[in-house]
Amino acid sequence: MQTAAVMIESGAEAQRIAANGNQAERVGLARRGTTAPEILYFLAGDRDATVRAAVAANAATPPQADCKLRIDSDEAVRVALAGKLAPAAPILAAPQPDKLRRMAFDTLSELVRDTAVQVRATIAEALKDLPDAPRDMILALARDTALPVAEPVLRFSPMLTEADLQALVATPPSEGTLSAIARRPHLAETLSDALVATGNNDAITALLSNASARIREATLDQLIAQAAERKEWHAPMVRRPRLPPRAAAQLATIVADTLLREMMARTDLSTATREALAAAVQRRLGAPPPAPPQHAQEPAAEDALAEARALAARGALTEEVLLEATSRGEVRRATALLAAAAGVSYAVVERASSLRSAKGLVSLCWKAGFSMQAAGATQTLLGRIPPAKLLVAGPGGSFPLAPEEMRWQIDVLIKMGR
Repeated sequence: MQTAAVMIESGAEAQRIAANGNQAERVGLARRGTTAPEILYFLAGDRDATVRAAVAANAATPPQADCKLRIDSDEAVRVALAGKLAPAAPILAAPQPDKLRRMAFDTLSELVRDTAVQVRATIAEALKDLPDAPRDMILALARDTALPVAEPVLRFSPMLTEADLQALVATPPSEGTLSAIARRPHLAETLSDALVATGNNDAITALLSNASARIREATLDQLIAQAAERKEWHAPMVRRPRLPPRAAAQLATIVADTLLREMMARTDLSTATREALAAAVQRRLGAPPPAPPQHAQEPAAEDALAEARALAARGALTEEVLLEATSRGEVRRATALLAAAAGVSYAVVERASSLRSAKGLVSLCWKAGFSMQAAGATQTLLGRIPPAKLLVAGPGGSFPLAPEEMRWQIDVLIKMGR
């Protein structure tokens, strides 16, 4: 009997506070997890926004009161409500929810469309890394035009598929959409390619700064070819976790001295990369790079090129002629023969060689109509590429690169000389 009397007295006291208590008393009552649902519903209409915000944040508040607070005139109240409901979204969206859970989920869904950015951003922050967040809700947040709302989801949500992200790259809802995606951890190569294809400078800078983003070597080459006028790309390029020899050598010709020293100090570079860097530095300082020993009977470059063009003119420039030159270690003659057969300048072949570009030399052999046997010989002699790094033939002696990539490789080598 005494317990019942206390409960009645407590209930009466709660009603008194709700109706006539001062602000501190009403806020305390609104925050209490043991406050009766009907009292919380009554306090949801309190004249003081601080009291209503306390009700909105209280897990004991009934969904009917939350529904009422969803259209509250005070933004802070709706933010508090969003902060409470959003973490429970996976449970609220579970199949066949009861009536109260459905009501709570509908309230949260309405808040995703709230006019206040902070309300929507609160939901995005709560859902950004949940592996079972409602997909439709995630997509709505990712497509939000306000970056504080979209960015957390774009960067971290595991609910976004590659197809979703590709669609957002193709038609970005806001100016910051691309940069947000570029900062996403472990970005796939296909998405990196799509971001680069947009030409958006901020997004490309963010992509290069994203150490976990996977960027194809050919894509990195493409960016380095444009980097002379994009100084904001230099530091993130130099600091990429993996820097291929060709990329390192090209960067050495354009970056500032401080970044060059930083690149030279990297402990993860292979011997081949260090040699390529040293050659690039020597060229930068005006000193010729160290050249491999030349055959005693080998002609000067101009004479070798004239001889190669004469052979080509009478149809005698065969793969066997090139293989014979490579077997004798005749660098100039082999360079000239490959240039004439591929229809490019001597400098283009020389550039591929100095960069130790396996892909470039293979592509030139392909253009010349030679086989992968010739490509292997030129990689070894002209590129001085160690056996473990050689590009080898595919099934049936096929080239290991797609024709589109080989055309692109040759185009880059030609453009680098302009």
